[in-house]
Amino acid sequence: MFGIAFWAEKKANRSWVNNPYVYTLSLAVYCSAWTYYGSVGIAATSGVSFLTTYLGPVIAFPIWIIVLKKIIKISKQHKVSSIADFISLRYGNDRFLGALVTIICVLGVLPYISLQLKAVSETFGIISEDTINSSSTIFKDSTFYIAVLLAIFAAFFGTRTTDATQRRQGIIFSVAVESVIKLVFFLGVGIYVSYFLFEGTLDIYNQISITEDFEFLTTFDSLESGINWYFMMALSFLAIFLLPRQFHVSVIENTNQKHLKTAIWLFPLYLLLFNVFVVFIAWGGKLRLGDVANPDYYSLLLPLQNGDVFLAILVFLGGFSAVISMVVVSTLALSTMLSNNLIIPYGFLDKFSNSRPERNANYIKNIRRIAIFCLILGAYFFYINFNIELSLFSIGQLSFVVIAQLAPTFFIGLFWNRGSSIAAKMGIITGTLVTTYTLVLPFVLDAIFGNMDFIVFGPFELELLKPYALFGIDFLNPVTHAFFWSMFFNSIVYLFVSLSFKGNYRERNYGEMFVNSNYNSLQENAFIWKGEAYVSDIRRVLNRFLGEKRTERALDLFYLKYDLSRNEEKADARLINFSEKLLTGSIGSASSRILIASVVEEQPVTLVEVLEILEENKKTISTNKFLKHKSNELTQLTEELKEVNEELKIQDKLKDEFLDTVAHELKTPITSIRAASEVLLDNEDMLENIKIQFLNNILYDSERLGKLINNILDLEKLASGREILDKKMNNLNVTIEKALSGVQLIAEKKNIKIVTHQESLTARYDEDRIIQVLINVLSNAIKFVEEKHGEVKIISRKNKNYIQVIVEDNGKGILNEDMKYIFDKFYQSKNQNVKKPVGSGFGLAISKQIIEGHKGKIRVDENYKLGARFIIEIPE
Repeated sequence: MFGIAFWAEKKANRSWVNNPYVYTLSLAVYCSAWTYYGSVGIAATSGVSFLTTYLGPVIAFPIWIIVLKKIIKISKQHKVSSIADFISLRYGNDRFLGALVTIICVLGVLPYISLQLKAVSETFGIISEDTINSSSTIFKDSTFYIAVLLAIFAAFFGTRTTDATQRRQGIIFSVAVESVIKLVFFLGVGIYVSYFLFEGTLDIYNQISITEDFEFLTTFDSLESGINWYFMMALSFLAIFLLPRQFHVSVIENTNQKHLKTAIWLFPLYLLLFNVFVVFIAWGGKLRLGDVANPDYYSLLLPLQNGDVFLAILVFLGGFSAVISMVVVSTLALSTMLSNNLIIPYGFLDKFSNSRPERNANYIKNIRRIAIFCLILGAYFFYINFNIELSLFSIGQLSFVVIAQLAPTFFIGLFWNRGSSIAAKMGIITGTLVTTYTLVLPFVLDAIFGNMDFIVFGPFELELLKPYALFGIDFLNPVTHAFFWSMFFNSIVYLFVSLSFKGNYRERNYGEMFVNSNYNSLQENAFIWKGEAYVSDIRRVLNRFLGEKRTERALDLFYLKYDLSRNEEKADARLINFSEKLLTGSIGSASSRILIASVVEEQPVTLVEVLEILEENKKTISTNKFLKHKSNELTQLTEELKEVNEELKIQDKLKDEFLDTVAHELKTPITSIRAASEVLLDNEDMLENIKIQFLNNILYDSERLGKLINNILDLEKLASGREILDKKMNNLNVTIEKALSGVQLIAEKKNIKIVTHQESLTARYDEDRIIQVLINVLSNAIKFVEEKHGEVKIISRKNKNYIQVIVEDNGKGILNEDMKYIFDKFYQSKNQNVKKPVGSGFGLAISKQIIEGHKGKIRVDENYKLGARFIIEIPE
């Protein structure tokens, strides 16, 4: 364990130490000895109830990732180091509230740590065949030395820096490794029980199904059982947020919010794998060991019963890994809370030297180290003196109920800015008193003194006040009963007091910053402060804890960020807030507020001023959102203009190419006509047959020139709308045949096959112009297919109120870059079967104008990949 942690500290910057998988596996610190052993015990005695501990977190995770992002963002902004700091900060750095949360967490977690030591002691006794769990003196008790070693480990790797917000790479990586170990060993014993001791899970099921209590273990016996299930899931739902160790690993140790994307699926998967064999181990234990053995330790006893000592040792080590993770992280989190929210602000703050920052840093570290040892040894003595015959599961549930008293203050305060510190304190105290009355007190009286009168008859024999059936609700088990009533009174008191008494300006200020935490850039400016403060006094306080070098570096960054002069004598609200945050990581939010307040003259801010500032801040936020929206619009418009500009450049280039082509096409026949004419004039005695050949060339070039001029004129008339179409009812099949006769000769010369699939259709159109369109499209198809292997297909059909003519070919197809410009009058495809593009680029442009003149459409099918497909549609 020490070796892994030390190695991880040295490799802290490596991606395989700092990655989402290590982060997610560290969250598995949730699976303590309670999970490792207690789940089997509860599955053996109460059936599927053990699942509630895991269903709560699994249900929580879709919400967990959203809420946790907000919590992490706030924590990083304000250098929060614990859940006590977080709650205290939300309510204006209330010192008493931070101390109260710390006390609740210690009271809730200390029995939880003791049950880990209980599990280690009892399992060590089983594995070593020692029937005595603890020796007569602590110095002969192996559990004591284990507790000391855990304290040394946590102290060594958890207090290397005074800034509690810095990540502990060594501890977190060792926790991740231990999470793998405990899962692998637990799955190993599950496979062993299911497939070596029995003939598979079905065999276990068949044997247990004939026992008397099988129905009880696998079903709900009443509606009340379902309600108990609901409350137990709600309890574990809250625990995944509020347990100090879970807050520490999920928030404080988070270095990248993107890791949450992995955690949202990997952590539920981990919990699922952990529970695959729980039921089968529990049932196997009942079948082989009966009710004599402690069901919590079936996973250890089954291998031992069959002589598989090595496997039993592995199971023990897996359980020990679960203990190590939970104890180390819990004590680390609690020690930070104790030092920052209880020990330092209440009595030790004045002990720090004004001129020796290194000594102060060591003082803070030593306070945390002493706290770690006190917590672990305190849990050990709790275990020694109160080693009552209770299951691990029961002690764990009691801890969950105590910690759950933070829920209304934590969650409502996160999303409702009206919540006040006095409401938070009264709500937590009320909930804790109700929990003590309905759960802790009956447990102590029954287990320690053996007195059942209080439980059976209630105080002064008032039945309505019976601790396990308060106000007549007697269908809940003790844990869910206490959870229900404590949450009810806690929430009611919190809401009533918050609505009845307004918090001071500082509480409302932080409430606003927490609720509107998304506006990260405005957090410094959102802090409200009024008074007089000098930079020199603040610098002196910072030097006292951070040292001169760190202080100057931090102030340099502050002045650079806000573009302020270092010669400023007076401090503004931003520097006050910045300084408090710097100190928060080392001594906590409550102590940092006390220290800064000691060197500044703060003036109270009226509620009207707060509201005015907050309103101004909201206007700034609104303006910022509006400007951001406009900036996005301008960016989008700029991109669109760039695209249009690029298109215009392409069009201009195409136009130039077109004009060059047209000039060339016009010049070629004129040159040929002139040359032939000069030859005829100069050679009067030319043979008759040669003269006829020259005259035919002149005639051909003249026709070619006329056709080119006519195309230009046609395009101009069609584009301007001056062309009047002669629309009549025509037979489409006849029109297609006429068009085919115009290209048939060219197709036959190239040995290209033309296939037709026609329906008998009539429509109103200008036949000459439609023939011109079809000839253009067919000519293109013939031009782009290979000789001897080419095939052109013509299909005519009806489609709603249109008639369609589809021309397909198996040629080279149309390039994606051509799709956008294929019908432009300046465009010629480069994907032809000849080096130089053939034609002047008029054909499809004229065709588009003709079809649009008929209120129709002509397009290319982009999904056709076997060649090219043109679709022509005109109304009936």
